[in-house]
Amino acid sequence: MTAEALGAVSAKWLAAGLSTVPADRAAAEDGVRLAYRSAGLRPPKHIVWFASPLAAARAAALLTGLSTVAPDGGVAFQLSSQGCPPVAGTAGPSVRAAVRTKPWAAARAEVHALLGPDGWAALWSACGADAWRMVNDRVAVPLRTHLRSELPAHARAVLLDAVGGQHDAGWLAAFDAVADAPAPAAEFPDYGAAVTGSGGSSGSGSGSGSGGGAALLAVQRLAGLAGVARAAGWWWPYADVAILTERPVELHRDNIGRLHAADAPAVRFRDGFGLHAWRGMPIPPDLVRRLSRLTHQEIASERNAELRRVMLEHFGYERYLREAGAHRVGEDECGVLWQLRFADDEPLTMVEVVNSTPEPDGTSRVYWLRVPPDTRTARGGVAWTFGLAEAEYRPLVET
Repeated sequence: MTAEALGAVSAKWLAAGLSTVPADRAAAEDGVRLAYRSAGLRPPKHIVWFASPLAAARAAALLTGLSTVAPDGGVAFQLSSQGCPPVAGTAGPSVRAAVRTKPWAAARAEVHALLGPDGWAALWSACGADAWRMVNDRVAVPLRTHLRSELPAHARAVLLDAVGGQHDAGWLAAFDAVADAPAPAAEFPDYGAAVTGSGGSSGSGSGSGSGGGAALLAVQRLAGLAGVARAAGWWWPYADVAILTERPVELHRDNIGRLHAADAPAVRFRDGFGLHAWRGMPIPPDLVRRLSRLTHQEIASERNAELRRVMLEHFGYERYLREAGAHRVGEDECGVLWQLRFADDEPLTMVEVVNSTPEPDGTSRVYWLRVPPDTRTARGGVAWTFGLAEAEYRPLVET
């Protein structure tokens, strides 16, 4: 495939991984049945739906007997209303290994043999790595950590049974690119010899043609998993029950893809389960409610240094330094160096810099640069932001 085509596959899966539209339940259920059949298993007797991974995990704990008491009446009622007895043992054993682990390992081994180490690395870099970083690392991992904290200790083992659904977008993108390859790809040294012909493209990563990468049997076995991932969120495969979840209804990220929201959960599901985060760092919900009415005294009294930094960023460094009475360390041609000490953290040290180029209205913009606490001069602080020692900083032109 060309670089442009690989980029298109990656973009498609990134969009699926970050989607907040309602699940396509019919398509997801078809994907579940296909995944079971591809693993040599009969389809589950029951396919049940929940609004969030937390509710689904509680249902899994109840149905597998990890919860000695029904987690809440709501979960039991939802199971019953969908025709699934809310009784321990109803789910049967986990079939995650057969449905997800083994097909994935087989597909990776086959594609690795097809492309060689360099070809596989190039494929992953071009088509899987970005979606993996944006979806798995920056959304799924913090969500899973938060979900674990919400479950009682005796029920957390059900997380080992979960399949990522839409959050498996990264590795599914790479296999999808191979499965849909219609012709040799010059980017991969071994691709041309191994992938030839004009095999049909299914758009699902399964392929039905006899030529090219679409004929890879191991990749064909991922079609069910890909079908669920394009249509729904996390899911739990058991011998007799498959537990599926809706996608989140809200997902807020900053400019580099980290979970981030100032006045709402960064991830929120329809039943209220969610995760608050600031620049990728999970924060307690009560902090979100306090951000709009913070005082510098509250910031100074916060014992958690990480949370204090979140509060500082939201409050504004300039405002905090002014209201909390920062010490003016010194001034030179580069700006003013300010410092404010904390009892249990490194000092807040910042350089106040005035842009030498006026704005269109004639005013000059002021910038605040956080620098290491051992900075002694404004010039040294500005030099540090460029990775230079103070003696090395010799700007020829200021903008």
